[in-house]
Amino acid sequence: MKKQFGAKASQVDISRYALSKQWDGERFLNLEETKMEFSFQSLPKLLYKQFCEKAGREPENRIPIVPFDSSAFLKASSEVKMIWYGHSVVLMRINNKTLLIDPMLGSNAAPISPFPVKRFSDNTLNLIDDFPEIDLLLLTHDHYDHLDYESIQKLKPKVKQYFVALGVARHLVQWGVNEADITEFDWWEHKVFEGIDVTFTPTRHFSGRGLRDRAKSLWGGWVFNTPNENIWFSGDGGYGKHFKEIGNKFGNFDFSFMECGQYNANWHQIHMYPEESIQAANDTNSRTVMPVHWAGFSLAQHTWREPADRFVAEARRVGLNFVAPSIGIIFGINDKFEESVWWR
Repeated sequence: MKKQFGAKASQVDISRYALSKQWDGERFLNLEETKMEFSFQSLPKLLYKQFCEKAGREPENRIPIVPFDSSAFLKASSEVKMIWYGHSVVLMRINNKTLLIDPMLGSNAAPISPFPVKRFSDNTLNLIDDFPEIDLLLLTHDHYDHLDYESIQKLKPKVKQYFVALGVARHLVQWGVNEADITEFDWWEHKVFEGIDVTFTPTRHFSGRGLRDRAKSLWGGWVFNTPNENIWFSGDGGYGKHFKEIGNKFGNFDFSFMECGQYNANWHQIHMYPEESIQAANDTNSRTVMPVHWAGFSLAQHTWREPADRFVAEARRVGLNFVAPSIGIIFGINDKFEESVWWR
């Protein structure tokens, strides 16, 4: 249990964080004021609803996952290949390199809570056995539904390099990852990896794995740019002015993975409503969008289908191209899934 917490920020860590414009001397800050709208008095009722009122919030049956096809995924190609594994886990083949984003493949999104938050699919940790060598693993932030101790332990022998949000490296090092293999990113920092220009973009969110490390690491999204494609993974966060800035800097994304799910009026500033996800996609000039951060866990009071239903309805209303592939299927930037409503 203790290992799940990761590592506390040391004084050496904090001296590095202090070099960031986002650090205020004690913690990282968002670009605009951000808070959660509930009181401690309302917390018992909120927790009761979260853990006890589950009607419609979980699938009636376990969600199946299409088996991994190694030969199809690794076949040399000039086109990007992608696989979504529910919630925010994305396996991507770009420039004939394998990238893995937010690989939380564990069975429980609340491993330190007395009330487990169980995954909608079975045996997901076993997926790692079939994965190929991972050239680059990327982490948007350190929340339990994105960074999982068991997943990292199983992935370690397969991963060559890690790109992570500033402050997240300390958890990986605590868990036995070689520090020399990890690169931390502040907002707008970028590195070229195997011909892929990778940039860490701002989100409106927070971080932390315990009671005393809130906002002691950064949070964000990732841009992947090559001569052939421009792809954005939004990361978790509420709607804000940063989306237009991202659009102005990178413009005309061919494909965007948009956070969509686990929202609530009480924490609206840190998780977008689906309609806002579509607006953010338009702010960033995204040509085709896909909802992620759903179909993995029930972390809010909405039904499990609602994020996808609202996302698709709004995309259709404004005329934005979208895809909604089933979990585990290989797809590309130009594939079409508009009529697929597998969750129904």
